[in-house]
Amino acid sequence: MTPLSRIKGVLFDKDGTLIDFHATWHGVADQMALEAADGDRTRADLLMEMAGYDPGAQRFRSDSIAAAGTNADIVDLWHPELDRDRRRERIAYFDRVTAIEGATRAVAVPRVIEAITVMRAAGMRLGVATNDSTEGAEKTLVSLGVAQMFDAVYGYDAVANPKPAGDVVTAFADMAGLKVTQVAMVGDNRHDLEAGRAAGAGLVVAVLSGTGTREKLAPLADVVLESVADLPDYLAIGQAKATLST
Repeated sequence: MTPLSRIKGVLFDKDGTLIDFHATWHGVADQMALEAADGDRTRADLLMEMAGYDPGAQRFRSDSIAAAGTNADIVDLWHPELDRDRRRERIAYFDRVTAIEGATRAVAVPRVIEAITVMRAAGMRLGVATNDSTEGAEKTLVSLGVAQMFDAVYGYDAVANPKPAGDVVTAFADMAGLKVTQVAMVGDNRHDLEAGRAAGAGLVVAVLSGTGTREKLAPLADVVLESVADLPDYLAIGQAKATLST
């Protein structure tokens, strides 16, 4: 792990890290499952469970396709019968719907916007790396009013190999003019942390604000925090505690 004082950039996962995964995505996923099932409620419920929804807990499971996969993964799971052209069209449709609905319904994790503001004011380079589409991530940041604080946004469609590969971490470091060891990767699922490890990130931070559990995340993380709201204090960024306590 790189000394904390050398961390100059932070790359965040989006869903479960910056935004409340369940509050934002359950309704969207259910709507799309019902459409995929041609209005058959029983079939839609099965599709939701296939994607990782636990009806008993009323939550998506950690590391499930819904929590960690891409729209292409969901299309392949729900529509295995599609040929290449129809698959491409369906993925594009899912990207459009999730970009609009995800931004419209986005709910920020408590105190995360304040934390981002503190880190940006301290001169940190900030980015987002998500397995959502790039357009969807950008729209969500605009909806939350924080788009101007981020230097780069990477969706699954912005790199050759999405998370858990380390491509997004390397791309962010290159864009920001930093060494990979000066970048912290932050996320709520194992694929986020695996991306950080694969790229050689200087700090790998797990947060418990999404679908991941401490038990699953701790072996891959340098530190486990409750949420991004705790990150400025952990990094000892000036005035973080005073700003976030007001």
